[in-house]
Amino acid sequence: MINNKYEMIIKDIKKAINTGKYPVDTKIPSENQLAAEYKVSRQTVRKALRALEQEGELYARHGSGTFVSKRIIKRGNSKNIAVVSTYMSDYIFPMVIQGINQVLSDKGYSILLKTTNNSRKGEAWCMEELLSKNIDGMIIEPSQSAISCQHQVLYDQMDSLGIPYVFIQGCYEAMMDRPYVMLDDVEGGRLITNHLIELGHKRIAGIFKADDNQGILRHKGYVKALQEAGIPYDPDLVIWFHTKDKKMKPMEGILRLIEYGHPFHAVVCYNDEIAADIIKGLTNIGRNVPHDISVTGFDNSLLASSRGITTIAHPQEELGKIAASTLTGLIDGTISRKDAHVLLKPELVERKTTL
Repeated sequence: MINNKYEMIIKDIKKAINTGKYPVDTKIPSENQLAAEYKVSRQTVRKALRALEQEGELYARHGSGTFVSKRIIKRGNSKNIAVVSTYMSDYIFPMVIQGINQVLSDKGYSILLKTTNNSRKGEAWCMEELLSKNIDGMIIEPSQSAISCQHQVLYDQMDSLGIPYVFIQGCYEAMMDRPYVMLDDVEGGRLITNHLIELGHKRIAGIFKADDNQGILRHKGYVKALQEAGIPYDPDLVIWFHTKDKKMKPMEGILRLIEYGHPFHAVVCYNDEIAADIIKGLTNIGRNVPHDISVTGFDNSLLASSRGITTIAHPQEELGKIAASTLTGLIDGTISRKDAHVLLKPELVERKTTL
């Protein structure tokens, strides 16, 4: 138990420093206060504080107490780059990581991989841990990027420490001035919807993810294509879902449209995973894809190619390469932060799920 409390004290003080609760030169609570808070002996507290002093997080001032040290980050010396992704082992992410690794390994960098499971708490935890390590930079896919970031202070801390970072796949709205490499999701949403319109479809349902910026932007492209074609936007044909309900909500929404008599002849899906689920669900209720209903995906994943899904090409490996090159440019000063904003052009991939 003592060891657990000892480690908890260290972790909690590091977190307080990283989140800005204890700024540089701030006096932390006394040994007596910490001992009472954690219900441990002063000896356990003293041991934890000494460990933090040895790591350079704290310094003791005789007769005054213990204070937060100023961190000295040696940029460009560790050759370690952190890559933080929402997921690591499925969908398009392995190809993105492959592109990142190819560029970084060629330049002599090692990669520290972290995953958040698309959780903002998980992202904050990863960043808190990485801030205590010697890294030269970070490539990060934000978690639930359409929701206001509650841990922006950690990014501000990265800025103050001179650690460059690049967002990939999406970016928090309040931090669009920070470096990013993304697919043009608005144009992708417009392209895929326009494809269905050109095939003669007018009643087009849409399924979009509400808690990440990609979903918001792809919906924006969907709306844009309808407006350009003079087709009224019908909110009843749009189904929104969140990360936690992605397995159930999309198909439930489609079944509800059918049950309540909202006719539609095509579906624009947030990504290939959702499209595959919708195709399976429609088939199970006796609807033929594409003869009864056309279905599109987004990302051109292996899932799309194996199942013949019409989709939008996502330059997965290329995005990873560009992100890595952008970050190394920020590190060595050949790219300025204001120029580190890259939008990649989407392309339509027509297959057998649209008619």
